[in-house]
Amino acid sequence: MAEVATVRRSRITPEREAELYAAVLDLLREVGYDALTMDAVAARTRSSKATLYRQWGGKAELVVKAIRHDKPGEIGDIDTGTLRGDLHALLAREDDCAMERNSALMRGVAMALHQNPDLRQAFREQLIEPETAEFQRVLRRAVDRGEIRPDCPALDFLVHMMVGGFATRTLLDEQPPTRAFLTSYIDAVILPALGVTTT
Repeated sequence: MAEVATVRRSRITPEREAELYAAVLDLLREVGYDALTMDAVAARTRSSKATLYRQWGGKAELVVKAIRHDKPGEIGDIDTGTLRGDLHALLAREDDCAMERNSALMRGVAMALHQNPDLRQAFREQLIEPETAEFQRVLRRAVDRGEIRPDCPALDFLVHMMVGGFATRTLLDEQPPTRAFLTSYIDAVILPALGVTTT
């Protein structure tokens, strides 16, 4: 009786996956999304293109998963007892060097998001929607504590305000955002918009 051959799908270890993601993010910062190719990722990581496509399906999925992997934990897990404390604790998870790297990273994908529907869809499904849900958890706790009125019109715009402060720092001031800048921005703009006193 003939033996049945089993097809083994290669598994990537968490360490190898982290190494691949780091290389993808480095390439993204260097050349931007459009110039980043699966060939370049394969060469940088000494992988085969077949392995990359088998594991991630394509460039958009690989890039978005690399960005998500680089994030330091779930936003909704932060619970200091106050909204101000939660937002400050969120900033404290990354130092200024990490924020500068993230700023370069976002420049690498910003234009591409408008021009690549597959990237935009992956970005929305795997980053924007989950992070928005996490921020909503933080806000629900603040409402439950009585810090924010449940009918506050700014509740739907927390993510917009957070992203806006991060993005416009580079655009208008021509320098990456820093923890000090974003902390001041939270206290001066976001918390007052939500009706939270900072004194």
